[in-house]
Amino acid sequence: MEHPIHRSLRQPTDIGNIDFVSVLDSFDDGVIIADCQGKILYYNHAQAVIDDLDRTRVIGRKVTDIYQLSGETSLIMHCIRTRSAIRHRTFFYKTVNGKIAHTIHSVFPLLEGEQIVGAICFVRDYKLLKEQTPHSLSSEEKPQKLNGTRYTFADMIGDNPEMVRSISTAKGAAESKSPVLLIGETGTGKELFAQSIHNHSSRKDKKYVAINCAAIPNDLLEGLLFGTVKGAFTGAIDRPGLFERANGSTLFLDELLAMPLPLQAKLLRVLQEKKVSRLGAEKEIEFDIKIISSVSKPPRDAIRDGELRTDLFYRLGVVMVKIPSLRQRKDDIPSLVSHFLRRLNGNFGTQVQDVSPEVMELFSGYSWPGNIRELEHLLEGAMNIVGLSETIELRHFSAAFETLNVLGDEPLPPVFPAPSPPSIGQHDPGTPEPQPSSGFSSNLQAEHNILEKTALQRALHETGGNVSRAASLLGISRQLLNYKMKKHGLDRKVFE
Repeated sequence: MEHPIHRSLRQPTDIGNIDFVSVLDSFDDGVIIADCQGKILYYNHAQAVIDDLDRTRVIGRKVTDIYQLSGETSLIMHCIRTRSAIRHRTFFYKTVNGKIAHTIHSVFPLLEGEQIVGAICFVRDYKLLKEQTPHSLSSEEKPQKLNGTRYTFADMIGDNPEMVRSISTAKGAAESKSPVLLIGETGTGKELFAQSIHNHSSRKDKKYVAINCAAIPNDLLEGLLFGTVKGAFTGAIDRPGLFERANGSTLFLDELLAMPLPLQAKLLRVLQEKKVSRLGAEKEIEFDIKIISSVSKPPRDAIRDGELRTDLFYRLGVVMVKIPSLRQRKDDIPSLVSHFLRRLNGNFGTQVQDVSPEVMELFSGYSWPGNIRELEHLLEGAMNIVGLSETIELRHFSAAFETLNVLGDEPLPPVFPAPSPPSIGQHDPGTPEPQPSSGFSSNLQAEHNILEKTALQRALHETGGNVSRAASLLGISRQLLNYKMKKHGLDRKVFE
């Protein structure tokens, strides 16, 4: 006898009578249905939770009104425009209320015959998925080593001569027991240097210990450094300090200038005696520690301003490593950009390959008060809205970035003396066309572009089209010169 299910499957079913909406309402994933104009027709409860929005206020509004996306960056609008599906795309977006969501999108076009009438979008919460399957999604951050560090000298990006010199000094000081003082502005990578020094030393198998003196209240800092015994003060417990915990290893004192002068005096005594006692205890404990410290301004200036004791500076500054700021190593910006884009693509699931020549030009002219950290955060912000684009353009940055000084604080590349002109009646295509002497352009950027192009042409003419030598003459990296040549439409073959 035939089973009823088999018989029913052979019978035609009116799919129009099936209540699909109740099925979508019960989905764990978010679901959005929009018409071909981007107006939201359906928005389920799961999506409302992801976006932290009221469903009743979403229905009937356009996706570009609900999310801080444009017709180009919205995956729904892209699907409608191209009539093609988007599958399993990792996507960052921000709602009109400022809620940032990290999701995985799958979007499919809805058709009536050959005519597109809208799109259906399925949204999964990336964080929730990652919690459920922690090993299926690789960590975006460099994994931590057993000794508590993440970085080595191999992780340092760039070949700027000052940077190379700093790395060389740091490597040479790694095996010594002498203290190392890192001097660099905020965001230049002092923590990276400290971890790399530890991992380059014979102490690398020991636990690396670090403390940011600026992040700890002054009344707690002493106890954290030296340890406490029960009863030393109200609420005190028996707890070893960082000096005890770092015994035989490395202790990094970050932002040393935030430490009050009286505590600096106690620190000096501990370093001189190589013994430490917990607060409230009489027993002293000997230690063997590699001390690395950092300051964010020249030590002499800090001493003059009353932020650093002279005697402590002499004790900690046996080996000094000056880390150049980003504005001092702008030739490394292209390499840093490439590095951050590779990492951020893994975080965002994007396919960004590069930044536009205009963006690179802006980067090369900016003074970067926040240094490498600012560059990284700026790129991360752009990645949130880059959408399907493979190139970051100026329009992908927030409005705040528009206020940056395009020309920066540094002079233009040097304009080299023009080589001997060609014979009369003959024009050398590598020689820049003479510019009419009409005074400065009313547009400062246009004037800058004219001078820059002239400098590039003369450098390339001087070197016979050798990009490496021309970059050296201009004092910029080869990669940055290639960016600028592309921007101005210059071909090195013309100058050979």
